[in-house]
Amino acid sequence: MKKAEIIVDKYFLTGAVDKRIFGSFIEHLGRAVYEGIYQEGNPNSDAQGFRKDTLDLVKELQVPIVRYPGGNFVSGFRWEDSVGPKDKRPSRPELAWGVIETNQFGLNEFADWSKKAGSDIMMAVNLGTRGPEDAKNLLEYCNFKGGTYYSDLRKEHGYKDPHDIKVWCLGNEMDGPWQMGHKTATEYGRIAAETSRLMKFMDPTIETVACGSSNLDMPTFGSWEYTVLDEAYDEVDYMSLHQYYGNRDGDTPDFLASSKGMDDFISGVVSICDAVKAKKHGKKNINLSFDEWNVWYHSNEADEKLEKWIQAPHQLEDIYNFEDALLVGSMLITLLRHADRVKIACMAQLVNVIAPIMTSDTGAWRQTIFYPYFHASVYGRGTVLNTQVHTPVYESKTYGEAPYLDSVCIWNEEEDTLTIFAVNKSLEEDMEVSCDLRQFEGYKVAEHIVLTNDDLKAVNTEAAPNTVAPTLSSATKLENGKLQTVFGKHSWNVIRLSK
Repeated sequence: MKKAEIIVDKYFLTGAVDKRIFGSFIEHLGRAVYEGIYQEGNPNSDAQGFRKDTLDLVKELQVPIVRYPGGNFVSGFRWEDSVGPKDKRPSRPELAWGVIETNQFGLNEFADWSKKAGSDIMMAVNLGTRGPEDAKNLLEYCNFKGGTYYSDLRKEHGYKDPHDIKVWCLGNEMDGPWQMGHKTATEYGRIAAETSRLMKFMDPTIETVACGSSNLDMPTFGSWEYTVLDEAYDEVDYMSLHQYYGNRDGDTPDFLASSKGMDDFISGVVSICDAVKAKKHGKKNINLSFDEWNVWYHSNEADEKLEKWIQAPHQLEDIYNFEDALLVGSMLITLLRHADRVKIACMAQLVNVIAPIMTSDTGAWRQTIFYPYFHASVYGRGTVLNTQVHTPVYESKTYGEAPYLDSVCIWNEEEDTLTIFAVNKSLEEDMEVSCDLRQFEGYKVAEHIVLTNDDLKAVNTEAAPNTVAPTLSSATKLENGKLQTVFGKHSWNVIRLSK
């Protein structure tokens, strides 16, 4: 049996968890909106057409913020098409994903849905085919109380009170040649700065997110971030990161080491942000919004065969297996370990499209990745302890030396709880783990939750929704302040302690 040690000290803190780190993402893509969160006429839908079964699962996850309406979709989005009487809304060809967008679900419907879900909105503006003027108009429509053209138009549409949206994405993946209206770093940096400046003239309480690289493999990665911030440092609050991971080669140890790659990515972007701050003698930190992250590869082949110009096709519908849940757990641990600088993160996406929740006409169910996301969101709020992990390592093909054990500890002083999240990545061996918690006098083990399965490729389906589901372990003991536990081979673990 492998052995490892988790080391924490109540006075050595990484930082407070911003609850928005557990955010998600709904794009007008595939069945995320239509048949996902919205399906008029379905027996599971409410009077507004919102899927109640989906809403119940979203509320279970306690999703604090949802990015909308894209993604690539936003770079061609005419927001005016999506508001007002439904019978007057135009259907349009949607160039990002090659489908027809009916606009029967739009901005105000999403605001209503978000209230029911208990989530805030992270709104994206179109800096692809449009620009600062339209972003300003959209902000006026959403956040102005009244007495102006667009705020009064919102009232005409039945929304007396402003939506009061506080976080705004300045476009999406503007470095990508697949993006409508994509730009050079200098072009984008200038328009992002001016858009943010104009928007903050109108509403100084908002925060804005500048586009970082679309992924770590972009040829302009690094220089893009530096140039954009060189132009926009004074005007923006966050830099975005996007990254997806997959196991196309069937190399599970290498796949599970992807969280090491994510960790390096975050550290690299933090360094670039701080380099620009130093160059400008700046006073503020540019923090990070990791507003697209997940496993995405299962559906790639099927998506190549999709018919174009239809409505809400089964697009990007990854069916997640157990090993995907292990990596998602490790990625959540990685985000939490960087809580001092990662203030917003969005699992992409929320329903049907590379998502923890799946629906059919007859029901909704939890995919395997639902569980680590649920545990982290519900139990991961508080202060991140600077968690040192002494663990055996292995050599991964892509990322070099990778730890067998990923772990982070969250201390919620208000509620007197301590939570240890951990993934044992060993496919062959259980791991005996110790942790000295004598500083946390009076704490006792409340429960040890485990997600594991003998079959790494096991999936949850509508017919068998609990194939991969959490169980409780009795392996954890706390005696005289010394915690001893066993993490089973290939397992996600949540140890909850309380007074």
